[in-house]
Amino acid sequence: MNRHVELPGRPEKIISLVPSQTELLFDLGLDEEIIGITKFCIHPGSKVKQKIKIGGTKQLNIKLIKELKPDLIIGNKEENEREQIEELMQHFPVWMSDIHNLEDALDMIKRVGEITRKGAESNSLSNRIQQLFSNLTVQQSYKRAAYVIWRKPYMVAGKGTFIDDMLKKCGLVNAFEATRYPEVTAEDLAAAKPDVVLLSSEPYPFSEKHIAEFRNILPGVAIEVIDGEIFSWYGSRLLKAPGYFQVLMNELRSV
Repeated sequence: MNRHVELPGRPEKIISLVPSQTELLFDLGLDEEIIGITKFCIHPGSKVKQKIKIGGTKQLNIKLIKELKPDLIIGNKEENEREQIEELMQHFPVWMSDIHNLEDALDMIKRVGEITRKGAESNSLSNRIQQLFSNLTVQQSYKRAAYVIWRKPYMVAGKGTFIDDMLKKCGLVNAFEATRYPEVTAEDLAAAKPDVVLLSSEPYPFSEKHIAEFRNILPGVAIEVIDGEIFSWYGSRLLKAPGYFQVLMNELRSV
């Protein structure tokens, strides 16, 4: 975000405010340094249970964070609330990511490695992810995809989001022109004329039981429940994305 963040030395008490970046910090070998995470930080499962929970991504427990006295807080512009972040910035070094595509994610991984003194590990991870995406052989299908993230009301991932960039990596075209995460009606979904509807497993926990609901709105359209973490987590989980996308697009090619 082009902010200057001053660190007195190697951070030894880190709080992470974003699940995907929490997983990244653990994968960089910062198990001991991580002292606080959000209640939505679920990976790696064996390690997050041992860490103090400092609220949700948008409802941080500021009092608890102050008591923990971190020497580095890592968040994200989209996932965290500006007012809370600005309050924390008055007391602690706060490094914020701003991610819209794969290139931003790879840059974030390298920068987090630099500020946590894990540069070699983060560069290696970033290079591995980049290589895996380079080897992805998905062809441009021009299928129009509606990526649904919420129910009651329906919400979709629009243009300019990280999810939108992942759809492009799959050779898909976003069926919605709106930016960010617009609310849409059943009529809007039908009017968008998607070739495929992707029901994300997060943040709303879509499952197979919801497919019939969307078949009523879009009869004859392919509907898939997909792993939302693969499409929206921009840390080390990206290692799993190319292989997952390859399998998904092979399945969609036949529908």
